[in-house]
Amino acid sequence: MTAGTPSGRAQSLGAQLFMSSLAAAELMTMYLGVQLGLYDVLAQGPLTPAELAGKAGIGERYAREWLEQQAASGIVEVREGRFELPEGHKLALADRTSPYYIAPLTVLPVGGISPALPQLMEAMRQGKGLPYDAYGEAMRVAQSGMNKPVFEHQLPQWIRSAMPDVHQALRATGAAIADVGCGTGTSSLVLARTYPQARVHGFDLDATAIETARATIPSNVDRIRFEARDIAGHTEGAGAYDLVCIFDALHDMPRPVDVLRACRALLKPGGSVLLMEPKAGERFTAPASEMERFIYTVSVLHCLPVGLMEQPSAGTGAVLRPETLRRYASAAGFSRTAVLDVDHRFHRLYRLS
Repeated sequence: MTAGTPSGRAQSLGAQLFMSSLAAAELMTMYLGVQLGLYDVLAQGPLTPAELAGKAGIGERYAREWLEQQAASGIVEVREGRFELPEGHKLALADRTSPYYIAPLTVLPVGGISPALPQLMEAMRQGKGLPYDAYGEAMRVAQSGMNKPVFEHQLPQWIRSAMPDVHQALRATGAAIADVGCGTGTSSLVLARTYPQARVHGFDLDATAIETARATIPSNVDRIRFEARDIAGHTEGAGAYDLVCIFDALHDMPRPVDVLRACRALLKPGGSVLLMEPKAGERFTAPASEMERFIYTVSVLHCLPVGLMEQPSAGTGAVLRPETLRRYASAAGFSRTAVLDVDHRFHRLYRLS
């Protein structure tokens, strides 16, 4: 069968869909492992199915089937009837302090997006958006968990190496940082820990996330503050911050130019805005790279619907290309948009001034 014929292309697509279905199903089994704490138990050492069942509190028959499936998928290894999580996979699935921890990625599509699909179908028919709460607590936890290793292990070094003048300014007494779209506050807390002289204020529209963030503030620390507020259109705090950050959030915002304009107003003279956005390509290409495909799927399933909830909306979506970002920044009054020299597979950093 020739690959370029209709039947050949149908077979090729069928093979692609089979592999996609396999990947989706395996992701679901990993979701079970994360949510039931199975990887945490396996990280303690090799176990038989009966031992895993006893330690994790699941049925023994399920434990055996799940372990065999994980071994068949190459996620765990088996020796003499005992199943073991390899050291590298422990870092990815069980060590929450590891820069390689990626377990929340299993929660994002399975626990966060899948339950919202019926509402998303109706929203697409009507051309409307979806509220963030439609995706539930699982989505909030997954997003926070996915970015946490980036914030804790890479963000401080990125600022030191790519923004040395900002790094010096933030070390001074009286320095201040605004973290816009802070979510549950992980990035804010990392910035506060990195710059112990600075005041750090986190802002987010999600009141539930802000309550979670407030609960993480160390006792007797009064220089960290979280507030549920839309900064667009507000003048409070104008000219007060050395650095204003928006991490992985501008593309979700219905009025990105208004938000950037508000961020510009928050800056002290000489201050800068730091943006982190998905590393979309410079232009649309098809077929695209695996990373671009991932960004597009997240955009269709979550980012665009959330961004369309409020009208009028720019309808940006997760595929925020550099030229679009430059256009938004220019409209907001920034004279310079620089792509920072940091190496990351998924994220691109911008400095606006």
